[in-house]
Amino acid sequence: MNSSDNRAYPSRRRVLGLAGAAAAGLVLPACTTTEDIPVRPVPTGPRVDPAYLSMYGPMPQEDFPIPAVDLSKVPDRFYRQLVDDPTGERPGTVVVDTRSFFLYLVLPGGQAMRYGVGLGRQGFEWSGDGVIQWKRRWPTWTPPAEMIARQPELEKYSAENGGQPPGLTNPLGARALYIFQGGQDTLYRLHGTPEYWTIGKAVSSGCVRLMNQDIIDLYDRVATPSPIVVRGGVGV
Repeated sequence: MNSSDNRAYPSRRRVLGLAGAAAAGLVLPACTTTEDIPVRPVPTGPRVDPAYLSMYGPMPQEDFPIPAVDLSKVPDRFYRQLVDDPTGERPGTVVVDTRSFFLYLVLPGGQAMRYGVGLGRQGFEWSGDGVIQWKRRWPTWTPPAEMIARQPELEKYSAENGGQPPGLTNPLGARALYIFQGGQDTLYRLHGTPEYWTIGKAVSSGCVRLMNQDIIDLYDRVATPSPIVVRGGVGV
């Protein structure tokens, strides 16, 4: 891992390099959310680089306006940043490192965009190679029958009832990327979450979750189909 990872936060030059990378821009079942969205002000203390305040600020232009992230609730190593690629995969590949709670999008020139992720138990159960076959803006969430059997209150969101409509409380957040293997839907997803305080943590259930601001950024960079690799560690 690049030595800048040990700083309190990356240099302003590295943060601002994200915009240049964007111009060159080229897992997993039954995801749930457990709390309502807190509305808190973004901290403006000396440890938060202004570029990050902008990166994780409110997104009023979205179909469902997204509030700002309270960055005091997210360790700074999980902020989106451009890093030297540790994966060895070809450009365009998405790599999820379940050991470190990082997701990498491999870019040309030996670099990668790195995002912090949260994982549920399903996020640890699936590993290997797959394909991001399709993706959706503000997706509908449909819990599987086995989840409804455990939580009957979710019956109102069953497939027969049309699922849970998009919105800020939808467990899939602002965007979802759907992972296939051998031509079949794995039911594993990369998706957004309003629960930014779960980034870098293993939560009770869910897939691979990113802050809504990050899943929107990733969604805009990833083509379909794109390869994805999920494994417990990279660069080792």
